[in-house]
Amino acid sequence: MNRYLAELVGTFALVFCGTGAIISNEISGGQVTHLGIAMTFGLIVMAMIYTFGDTSGAHLNPAVTIGFWAANRFPRKQILPYFLAQFMGAFVASGLLKIMFPNISTLGETLPTGGILPAFILEFVMTFLLMLVIIHVATGSKEKGVMAGIAIGATVLLEATFGGPISGASMNPVRSLAPALVSGNLQDIWIYLIAPVLGALLGILVYNFTKPNLKT
Repeated sequence: MNRYLAELVGTFALVFCGTGAIISNEISGGQVTHLGIAMTFGLIVMAMIYTFGDTSGAHLNPAVTIGFWAANRFPRKQILPYFLAQFMGAFVASGLLKIMFPNISTLGETLPTGGILPAFILEFVMTFLLMLVIIHVATGSKEKGVMAGIAIGATVLLEATFGGPISGASMNPVRSLAPALVSGNLQDIWIYLIAPVLGALLGILVYNFTKPNLKT
């Protein structure tokens, strides 16, 4: 059970800190800034990789779990327990933020401000790139090690910086689903459930054609 608890706590930290930064920015009139929000997401991902990488792999994201499974690095029987742990962590984080800030309507959820098609394409491409980085630097099915934390955290920060204003830069189904459920705004949630999974699968497909040949 320790790996499932690690996924729950790690995903809780990701959603609580990341969406909490969005809420803090709204309450403070922009003092956190968009770059500050992006840095929060990148840094909390990096911190959780260092914290739980050896325990659960620090997936913190159903799309990443599916990606590892598609790469034959993760057992199918553990997919559902990981999904449940990730969702529970994200949902508890959004619920706690709702208790703390009951007058904030969106709770940091992802919204396609640039239109549905641009948002879908962005989420697809950004998750593709994120998964491509993850699968190259991960050890087996685990995001672990000094370089893994830096590379993955920096990729999240980069993509959140340029993609955030258009799609919210979710790249993670539960990061979007939890605040949407708690706030009751499920409009366009399908973008953030489908695009990241498809992007992660493409990342694995490209990896299979570009991975190093260890025999040479």
